[in-house]
Amino acid sequence: MIKRYGGMPISDNYLRFLVYELKPFVDSRYRIRPEREFTFLMGSSMGGLISLYAICEYPHVFGGAGCLSTHWPIALQPFSTYLNARLPEPGRHKIYLDYGNEADNAGYRYKQKRVEHILKARGYKFGLDWFGSWYAGDPHSETAWRDRVHVPLRFLLKNDQQRLETTT
Repeated sequence: MIKRYGGMPISDNYLRFLVYELKPFVDSRYRIRPEREFTFLMGSSMGGLISLYAICEYPHVFGGAGCLSTHWPIALQPFSTYLNARLPEPGRHKIYLDYGNEADNAGYRYKQKRVEHILKARGYKFGLDWFGSWYAGDPHSETAWRDRVHVPLRFLLKNDQQRLETTT
């Protein structure tokens, strides 16, 4: 598998760059809210996987992860064990997961359901701490992700006060 994908993963180096170089640069140069609850990552396919990994490795930095059509086939078995051990506590982090049914040929639906089960078992509440969607007919492609990016953005960027207002 390592040979197929070009070598050992360098995800930890990438996250160190984001946390110790890029985020401090952005925080110091732009008028933003740098706190964890306003700091999110989002990606598609392998980008979804690294986004979820990031909030587990740096839960004090990232408040949420948007994972569009996460590439579960490459990492589900080791990542399931990892998530059971390292998933941050619910209530302070938000996770968005989705996939299109064209990706189901690679078993995405089954694999995402396993991840959703882990979230539920760890106390994450659907619609509050995590949200997941299935998109009938959508391929595993940038065009599909572009067409539905508004869904994770709304979920991740909705603040607690807005959530309370919509649920009461």
